[in-house]
Amino acid sequence: MYAPEIEKLLKQKKISLGDQVKVVSSSGEFIGLLMPRPEYGDQGVLIIKLNTGYNVGIAPLSLNDPTSIEIVSKSSLTKPTNIKTAKPTNSPEKHIGANGSAGEVVVLGCGGTIASKVDYKSGAVYPAISPEELRASFPQIEKISTIHTKQLFSIFSEDMSVWHWQQMAEACIAEIKEGVTGIVLMHGTDTLGYSSAALSFMLQNLPVPIVFVGAQRSSDRPSSDNEQNLLNAIFAAKADFAEVSVCMHGESNDSFAFLHRGTRIRKMHTSRRDAFRSINASPLAKIDYASNKFEKLQETKPRSTDVGKIEINTKMSDNVAMAYFHPGMQPGFFKHLSAYDGAVVIATGMGHVATNPFGEKHSKSLLEPIKELISSNIPVVFAPQTLSGRLNLNVYSAGRLLKEAGVIGDGCDYLPETAFAKLSWVLGQTKDMKKIKELMEKNLVGEISSRSTLDFDEPQFIERCCE
Repeated sequence: MYAPEIEKLLKQKKISLGDQVKVVSSSGEFIGLLMPRPEYGDQGVLIIKLNTGYNVGIAPLSLNDPTSIEIVSKSSLTKPTNIKTAKPTNSPEKHIGANGSAGEVVVLGCGGTIASKVDYKSGAVYPAISPEELRASFPQIEKISTIHTKQLFSIFSEDMSVWHWQQMAEACIAEIKEGVTGIVLMHGTDTLGYSSAALSFMLQNLPVPIVFVGAQRSSDRPSSDNEQNLLNAIFAAKADFAEVSVCMHGESNDSFAFLHRGTRIRKMHTSRRDAFRSINASPLAKIDYASNKFEKLQETKPRSTDVGKIEINTKMSDNVAMAYFHPGMQPGFFKHLSAYDGAVVIATGMGHVATNPFGEKHSKSLLEPIKELISSNIPVVFAPQTLSGRLNLNVYSAGRLLKEAGVIGDGCDYLPETAFAKLSWVLGQTKDMKKIKELMEKNLVGEISSRSTLDFDEPQFIERCCE
């Protein structure tokens, strides 16, 4: 709350949080939205959100003057009184598009800050998921597509589990059967790559696009990327391709977005708007909804009307471990992995962990505990710490010993999170060790490339796309 005298004056003038006001002080004249006072700070300083999106603190030196603060307009924003997790995905309830029927594109809410509004009572942001809220927050949506929406859940992305991935997949299938043109999933960015990879394996041979989208910066910040990302994602959901993908900023400005294959995406920066990159591959497309541009950068599976050919396999193991190898790793660590159905080890170089082939007395070998896991029918899959490039267990002694032990992954260039999602999915299909190895080392949905190239790992590629 503000200082008592300020609260009294605001009440007299019928000014509420979120209203647009004009404040005159010794510092000048300011017009903007009245924001909540932060928990800490001077109770006598008004917080105003300017039209630029930035907040300013105004010392109300002449606040007792009736002309020092006046209402310009009342807030048109609404806020929920209680945010709850949505009903299960098999609920028949659905928000309807503007034309009174289901929209061409469905927007499924899975949490994150991609579409959010300011709660002026607390200063926090909350998801805006109904068509009315999305159209109010992003009015340009109507120029791109009709939409309908459904809130699956509203959680932080690090709280995602196999169950949430399965709910997403089932919701997508239900919408495809109802005839949607495309699907957009609003998702937090931190584990977005895991979810997009999981759906890529669960839903194969799709007839329409599934586009994940997130935001690095929330809607209460002037630098928010939520609008550009969401509008480009909805635009992409109507394009001629049919894969699981991720749509995010292509560079730091708002000029375009990249569409990435769902099994190739990695968040490469904690906060940059263009944090997401395709690894060991080109993005699928360069997108700019404002100029109606969808430029394909590599071949993609075209959309179709044949819903019957979609391959749906949503069974997954929720008991897979992932470990990052480091120097000095203790052999006893791997004994804990015996409680899991399988394990992904993020290995150095071309696929190495400590094997001590030369018997150095100060070194430890992880070879025996890895062999014990594999002999116990627990698959051990390697993925590269380097991200770019592929594993080759035939070059060095360590790699050859690990390959002989039965480690899976030789020749693969998938990302660690993709390997994790794939192993979870493969273990949902089979427990046969030979079949697991066969599926893990086979390219199923673009997660393993047939050849390596440097073109897409160089900054020049981004620069060329910005031209």
